[in-house]
Amino acid sequence: MNKNKVLKFLYDAVEVLATVTVAVTLLYAFIVRLQIVDGSSMVNTLHDGERLLVSDLAYEPTRGDIVIIHKIDADPYDRPIVKRVIAVGGQTVDIDFDTWTLSVDGNVVEESYRWLDPSRQTLRCAYSLPITLGENEIFVMGDNRNNSADSRTAELGPVDVRCVVGHAFARVAPLSAFTIFENPFAK
Repeated sequence: MNKNKVLKFLYDAVEVLATVTVAVTLLYAFIVRLQIVDGSSMVNTLHDGERLLVSDLAYEPTRGDIVIIHKIDADPYDRPIVKRVIAVGGQTVDIDFDTWTLSVDGNVVEESYRWLDPSRQTLRCAYSLPITLGENEIFVMGDNRNNSADSRTAELGPVDVRCVVGHAFARVAPLSAFTIFENPFAK
C-alpha cells in the first residue's frame, strides 16, 4: 500500500512538471519573451542590463513603439537590438543634422524620449535623406542619438518588418525601475 502511494505521488509530480513545462514553453514561444538590453543606445529610456518583456502576438509596428530587431545579415549588428520605431511603411523621414530636427511626412517630431549631447560627435546618415519607406519597412533609431547604430547606418538602414522580433511593453528588472511603456505618439 505504501508503494502505491509513492507511485501515485511520483506520477502526480511528473504530470505537474510536464504541464508547467508545456505551459511555459507555449507562453515563451507565442506570447511573451524576456529581452536583456545590451548597450547604451536607448539611454535615458533604457539602460544596459535591464530586462524587458517583449511580445509579438498579433503585433504590427507603430511609430513610437520600442521594438526588438534581429536582422541577421546586418554584421556587426546581427544580434537582437532594441530601438524605437520612428516611421512605418509609406512614410518619409528627414533629419536636419545641424539642428537635430526629425521630420516624418514633413511634420517635425517632438521627441521627449530623445537624449542628445550636442558637445559630442553624432552619427549622421550613411545615405541621402529624405527617404520614403517601402510598404514593409520601418525606420528605427536609438533614443541616445550620440551612441546608436540604427537605420542611419548602411548595415541596418530601413528595416524589413519581418526582422521585428516583438514589441517591448514593459521593463521588469531591475524591479525598482518597473515600467509599463506608453507610446509617446498614442492618441
